[in-house]
Amino acid sequence: MPSVDSALALLKATSRTFFIPISILPNELKEAVASAYLCMRAIDQIEDHPDMDFVLKSKLLRQLSLNLQAGTESSNAADFAQGLKAFDADLEEVTLRIGEWALLAPETISPRIWDATAAMADRMAYWAERNWLIENEADLDRYCFSVAGSVGLMLSDLWAWHDGTPSNRTEAIGFGRGLQSVNILRNHTEDKVRSVEFYPPGWTDADMQQYARRNLALADAYTNALPKGPALTFCRIPLALAHGTLDALSQGKEKLSRSDVLSIVGQITKGQIATTLAR
Repeated sequence: MPSVDSALALLKATSRTFFIPISILPNELKEAVASAYLCMRAIDQIEDHPDMDFVLKSKLLRQLSLNLQAGTESSNAADFAQGLKAFDADLEEVTLRIGEWALLAPETISPRIWDATAAMADRMAYWAERNWLIENEADLDRYCFSVAGSVGLMLSDLWAWHDGTPSNRTEAIGFGRGLQSVNILRNHTEDKVRSVEFYPPGWTDADMQQYARRNLALADAYTNALPKGPALTFCRIPLALAHGTLDALSQGKEKLSRSDVLSIVGQITKGQIATTLAR
């Protein structure tokens, strides 16, 4: 069976933002959220691969979707990774180990994670096939739902599965879209270098910042309505970092400084794990 410690080690290397809130969750919820994050990070690495053409991206994403759709209680790690072996030299560790991440969550919730990741892989394949062409705000809404809004819905399912925590699912979509739109702003220059443009035609940074703030308002409502507990603690950290990043970008900075991140995380966790992030 995959080890949660191994998963957290790779998670820390790939995303300190999500390593922090995941690492402090109760054990079963930690396994489930880590499983979901790493499965989705695995397919995200294919979507963002700088040297892979969109035809191959689509092929691999649809193969992984089919693998996940075929998952059963007797599936092993190799079953979920079918079709990847020929591309060992091109894919990152997080992608090659997707079978481990798929088996990390408790059996009572893992099929929901497989379903969410399979659907996301198919949606990513669709966007790869159209070279991420965003023609209007509706397209932007669709893309942000495909890769993030739907994650908000899955998180709501995980909270309910773990301890019955209720949440507003419309606001959950805004939570995901808000975080994704901040990522689009932060990575805009880098995306343009690889000839990908997520801004609708004619949009400026100011327009995208306004779009992000509209969705972050929904994210605020989603988070503030959560009862005290692990779901609330989890959501507060990436949301606060998204707000901080958006404020920094609007002031002309490239990103939050390391000290800014430590300060934000420390305020939320009361310093409990800020030292972990600083290492």
